[in-house]
Amino acid sequence: MNEVLRVGILCAHNVIEAVNRHGNFRVRTAEALRGKRMSFNGDETIRARLTALSEEHRDLDSAIDALIEARTQDQLKIARLKKRKLALKDQIHRLEIQLTPDIIA
Repeated sequence: MNEVLRVGILCAHNVIEAVNRHGNFRVRTAEALRGKRMSFNGDETIRARLTALSEEHRDLDSAIDALIEARTQDQLKIARLKKRKLALKDQIHRLEIQLTPDIIA
């Protein structure tokens, strides 16, 4: 087994454990953000959330790819992870829109 596949499978295993333990994948991000005690203004808060969601999206992408490469028979779990990844993409898009200034030309 090559190194990339092994790392991807380990990442997928961690994601699956988090999903099984907590019912959703947001718990890891919420715990990571809870540890930061900083005062943010509106844009900084949005950027911090955007960064956390983007990282979570990348992790899910790696996990899904690893599960597919490992030829896992649990298609329902893969489908749930893909659905969560799509929801993250929508959240990321909404936050990016909030950061883009309205310019009337």
